[in-house]
Amino acid sequence: MSLKQQLESDFESRKHWALRRQMGIPNNRRLWVCACMDERLPVDEALGIRGDHGDAHVFRNAGGLITDDAIRSAMLTCNFFGTEEIVIINHTECGMMSAHTDTLVRALREKGIDVDKVQLDPDLPELTLREGSFGKWIKMFSDVDEVCARQVEYVRNHPLIPDHVTVSGWIWEVETGHLRPPHFRVGEKVNTNKAMGAK
Repeated sequence: MSLKQQLESDFESRKHWALRRQMGIPNNRRLWVCACMDERLPVDEALGIRGDHGDAHVFRNAGGLITDDAIRSAMLTCNFFGTEEIVIINHTECGMMSAHTDTLVRALREKGIDVDKVQLDPDLPELTLREGSFGKWIKMFSDVDEVCARQVEYVRNHPLIPDHVTVSGWIWEVETGHLRPPHFRVGEKVNTNKAMGAK
């Protein structure tokens, strides 16, 4: 390959990268990921992808929870940007299990915040919470396996997510550095003869 050909090829690659949305080019894996913002959850390492090199659209928030904004993003990428698979990642020892909802609401009120009158979206002032529902909006949870499994079912059946989209949920174990399906812990099956099914 001549240098001219190499430079033209490099330019074409950069053009395709910069103009992806205009050219209808999906991300490399046609993948949307919803994951917790926790620094111990390395999304790229967990999934074996390079999100920073175009492999996926990665959405992160506290808990890796399917909120209204998560659905908005998933709807856009699945219906208009070529995404065909959704992966939801929650993780063990999540901060969303570290306190009860009432504790957080009380702490905010003690700081002088009227949680019944907070603005949720600057462009949607009509988007409000009913009085007393701020705690539910925070979405603290008590069982990471249950919340992961529930979210998969919710997204799988959501009217804004096309039926052909593959949806799965996984738990990142911060203690082992590996993914596992919800409600399945390898560590519980290796330490006793009962767990091993001894006969």
